[in-house]
Amino acid sequence: MDQKQNYPIGQQDFKILREGHALYVDKTAFIENIVVNGSQYYFLARPRRFGKSLFLSTLQYFFEGRRELFEGLYIDSTDWDWNPYPVFRLDLNTDSYEESGRLDGVIDRLFRKWEKTYDVDVKDSDYSQRFSTILEAAHKKTGRQVVILVDEYDKPLVANIHNKENIEHYRNRLSAIYSNFKSSAEHIRLVFLTGVSRFGKLSVFSDLNNIRDITFLDEFADICGITEKELLDCFKPGIAKLAEKEGISCEEACMRLKKNYDGYRFAAEGSDIYNPWSILNAMADSKIANYWNDTGMPRIVAKTLKRVNANLPEMFDTYCTEDDLKGLDLLTPQPLALLYQTGYLTIKSYHPKIRRYKLGIPNDEVKDGLFKVLLPYYVKSLSDKEEKKIISDMVMYFILGNADAAMKCLQAYFAGVHFKMKMDNENNFHNAFFLLMDLVGLETEAESTTSDGSIDIVIKTEDYIYVIELKYDKSSDEALKQIEDKKYSRKFQADGRPIIEIGVNFSSETRCIEDWKTRTV
Repeated sequence: MDQKQNYPIGQQDFKILREGHALYVDKTAFIENIVVNGSQYYFLARPRRFGKSLFLSTLQYFFEGRRELFEGLYIDSTDWDWNPYPVFRLDLNTDSYEESGRLDGVIDRLFRKWEKTYDVDVKDSDYSQRFSTILEAAHKKTGRQVVILVDEYDKPLVANIHNKENIEHYRNRLSAIYSNFKSSAEHIRLVFLTGVSRFGKLSVFSDLNNIRDITFLDEFADICGITEKELLDCFKPGIAKLAEKEGISCEEACMRLKKNYDGYRFAAEGSDIYNPWSILNAMADSKIANYWNDTGMPRIVAKTLKRVNANLPEMFDTYCTEDDLKGLDLLTPQPLALLYQTGYLTIKSYHPKIRRYKLGIPNDEVKDGLFKVLLPYYVKSLSDKEEKKIISDMVMYFILGNADAAMKCLQAYFAGVHFKMKMDNENNFHNAFFLLMDLVGLETEAESTTSDGSIDIVIKTEDYIYVIELKYDKSSDEALKQIEDKKYSRKFQADGRPIIEIGVNFSSETRCIEDWKTRTV
């Protein structure tokens, strides 16, 4: 493979990608699975920037019979007849939908184009009737049933997830369009929808009892994203260039890519998946950086977690059923489903005996970006300059084993909490402490289990282990006594590093760390 590669960052059009000789990870075997399966309706949910749009574009050109674009790919070796079908691509990812009328303009432009193409005399302004007429006309004119591809079918809903008025408006508009999938079934060869969420109350799911949801199926687990094998097969030149620029081996470069961008999993037996957006950017830049977070919805997630007073350590390491992850209430979204569907949590393992998925944060890129957004919802420190100085000193003191000096820095940090962001309950204090410790780069474990309970926070540096118990409106003596009585430190005695126990008391009245006690064992 030539050392110079064209990475199609942001390119979601299969034709442009192929004609421009850009790198393409061959996913066309999934097309064969879809067309020979016999199902008429498909749904796939994946987080944003995971290649859903590119896969729909690939489907589009496949059904349009553009065989020349597929030369050398798997699907070109099959016995598909390559006769063109009329394809309707409904891309709802083209607007922000902050105003209720935005969808009308998007739909009307598409309908006008299709009505012109298939010689439809517009006699009705009703969306449902117009779409029905278009589908029938296309079938009649071409002699072939139509293919409907809906990209980000839920974008108007997700964009207004906390706006009841807009939600109802968009739900009614979308229902009018999607209802044709059932009423016009005789004219349809295939419907393939993608999105972030599966909104059960929307007609597309309530009306179609034969829709095939492939979101959690093992056979479609890596339909989007990049597997380990695909990374090593397709990105060798980029990995070599990254390794050279960083002055490390290719093996070390792969380890860094895995640590930062791997870890997604979308089915019980599915492979681990790398984020394609992040990998493409890292290869193009020859640099490990945070690329994906700005494309997600961290502020919506943060507001939801704060609204339900979530225990963050538990939320980021939990078990759930498949049903817990599928549905999403439009007006009061449950945090677990929202975190999973937006890509901030992913499947880590599946336990068939209890039929539960174990969830966790996919990788360092996701954790770093999410925690940075979450922390201001629990605390808001002073100026950036002051904050950087306090945090830098705190990390230094933890590394050096000076627990008292590190706690003074923490006290100063929490003293900068703005009164509007006050610590109004114990859970908020625990969340803020956990987020801050993890964000500053210290190896942190929350709710570390022992035979006699769970330790609030464990911090490990190269030379020390810190066992920390947090109290709220109590006393540091009580916190330290709990560590001693429950023998929390015994868990780490075989490690060899000195163990420093810290009992911390946070005051709801002063909204800061009131006092602390330390003991080395």
